[in-house]
Amino acid sequence: MILVVGATGLLGSEICQLLVAGGEPVRALIRSSSDRTKVEKLRGLGVETFEGDLKNRSSLDAACHGMSAIISTASATLSRQEGDTLQTVDREGQLSLIDAAKAAGVERFVLISFPNMNVEFPLQSAKREVEQHLKESGMTYTILQPIFFMEVWLSPGLGFDAANATAQIYGTGQNKISWISYQDVAKFAVASLDNPAAENAVIELGGPEALGPLEVVKIFEELRRKRFEVQHVSEEQLRAQKEEATDSLQESFAGLMLGCAQGSVVDMREVLEKFPLQLRSVSEYAHGR
Repeated sequence: MILVVGATGLLGSEICQLLVAGGEPVRALIRSSSDRTKVEKLRGLGVETFEGDLKNRSSLDAACHGMSAIISTASATLSRQEGDTLQTVDREGQLSLIDAAKAAGVERFVLISFPNMNVEFPLQSAKREVEQHLKESGMTYTILQPIFFMEVWLSPGLGFDAANATAQIYGTGQNKISWISYQDVAKFAVASLDNPAAENAVIELGGPEALGPLEVVKIFEELRRKRFEVQHVSEEQLRAQKEEATDSLQESFAGLMLGCAQGSVVDMREVLEKFPLQLRSVSEYAHGR
């Protein structure tokens, strides 16, 4: 059985669906405060739900018991409840999960992280510490480092509102990004469980093409036949926002936005030779495909 941590989130729920479709028995770590609609959806798929919390080590020990593999997507960045911080979830919680998995004799651990960015911020520091701890755990590990999710970063929540033809652009909008779909990240996570190329590997992930944010705007403009109102947030503004942040989450979001402004290109040719997957493009996302 495979334990999915972060199973009610965007990526975690997709991973659960793919595992079930592949005939794998799946256990999802949920909390008493988890969205009941999402929990019932998991149960409807045939997923076994197990109540626990990354902040409660004994619950992790129980959840890991009898598991052959773990896939962890959990983070306090997008879904945060009382007591959840980058320190308690992304750092301490993930470290505890690795220790619990090792103690339970789990053979394989797939961690969802992100690539190194040329700026320091608390979330990145937590990810790097957790990655190192996993490498030293003795378990067979895969660390997946996807770049910016198109469904998150090209959405109204982060200022890209296609329905109203407005876009908030970080930096100049010229620096290219290998936007990736969370659906493809889920496919890589599942494939990593039995692909020899994923054993004890750190794999950066990107989409099929690198596009600057302004190029993305053009795709949407041509599709909708409507000019977008574009507002730029300069790197200087983002650095000021990072320096003035009052908590680690605000500082980390500013750091991620700076990373977006600076761009990030991932050459996927070698990875796709080992993982022959068809990747979703920004154009397909824009068309709703």
